[in-house]
Amino acid sequence: MTPLFSISALLTGSALLLLAGGLHGLLLPVRGLAEGFSDTSLGLLGAGWAFGYMGGCLLVPTIVKRVGHIRSFSVLASLAGITVLLNLLFMTPLAWIILRAITGFCFAGAAMIVESWLNERATNQTRGKIFGIYTMVNLGATTAGQMLLTLGDARGYLFFVVGSIIYSLSLLPTALSTAATPAPLTQAKLDPKQLWRNSPVAVFAIFMVGLSNGSFGTLGAVYGQRIGLDVTQIAIMMSLALLFGAMVQIPIGFASDRMDRRYVLIAQAVFAMGLGIALSFLVETDPLWIILMIGIFGGMIYSMYPVIVAHASDHADPGDFLKTSGGLLLIFGVGTMIGPLIASVLMSATQPGALFQVTAVAHLSLVAFAIWRITQRAPVAGEDKTDFVPVVSTARMSTPETAVLDPRAEEEIAAEQQPGETAQVLGDSISKP
Repeated sequence: MTPLFSISALLTGSALLLLAGGLHGLLLPVRGLAEGFSDTSLGLLGAGWAFGYMGGCLLVPTIVKRVGHIRSFSVLASLAGITVLLNLLFMTPLAWIILRAITGFCFAGAAMIVESWLNERATNQTRGKIFGIYTMVNLGATTAGQMLLTLGDARGYLFFVVGSIIYSLSLLPTALSTAATPAPLTQAKLDPKQLWRNSPVAVFAIFMVGLSNGSFGTLGAVYGQRIGLDVTQIAIMMSLALLFGAMVQIPIGFASDRMDRRYVLIAQAVFAMGLGIALSFLVETDPLWIILMIGIFGGMIYSMYPVIVAHASDHADPGDFLKTSGGLLLIFGVGTMIGPLIASVLMSATQPGALFQVTAVAHLSLVAFAIWRITQRAPVAGEDKTDFVPVVSTARMSTPETAVLDPRAEEEIAAEQQPGETAQVLGDSISKP
């Protein structure tokens, strides 16, 4: 329990941040539909978030270097709270898209700062425990934030105010924390050639998974409302997808550690593709079946990310885990920007089920490419594999600092650590700002 007590303030700040983020992320599409926003406009909200989030991952380290962790976190959390209220004041699609990009920037930066603090408190002996606790806290807080929407009417001002209050509360634990100010944040940069040489499957798959997950995460609530689900059912549906994504990772990780991970990834994609095709046509169906199917669908799509990262790490050079995961994160981010744009246009032009037709095409492309690559490259021997580490990755749950917390980064951090100094991992694709 000692590691848990030592990071309790930071975990509380992270939980409040994710609680507000879960509420905010689901509130906007639900309220946007009530205000008559088009599906394309709502898709652009997701693209704006992803653009801002990637910008935060790249630029916030420079801000932190200039003014420090506590000031940076306070500014970012406060600005995120302000954007929620501005969403209430300026209910136009263009304003919301811009504000959503600002929120994504703030959210990525604030999450990175909390994670860097957690990394400061972690040792190679406790890193895995801290990483696991942090992942569970984030998942639980995001789910709780989405479920808050079931407690009132999204058409009023209540949830905008509540979201702003929770964002503001999130800065209190870090501002009052006695934990030592951590060293500068890591900064991810993309080296596509190196990533592609190491693992073409990982690069192609992470883009397709980003496209699929970004589409569903942004427009799943729109799909639910278009087929007649109420707000409570939509919140349960989106939360169940996240929870299933966490639950299935233990058996999926067990399988991927004992066989070619590409086969596991293909099985996940085929399963998700079949569910996507079914959901694209099942409109006049019992809501219970729709919610259950989407829960299983979420279990598949939200468990692909760690399999892909593990597969890429199997083929990466020793000591390259952080730059590999950082590069994959940015490719994933590009996919989360493009997916909602494509899906929203098709949903507007055809019918709500077009969302799952987009995800099905993405998963079909992943399957075809992975099968082809299996014929071109032998699998990695079991003794040469890295460990599978469960993590539910959505567009809101991964930053370069998340990778530093990952227990697979232990050897790299230990190799770079100097006596009396905090470890900082350097490489061609991750460096100090």
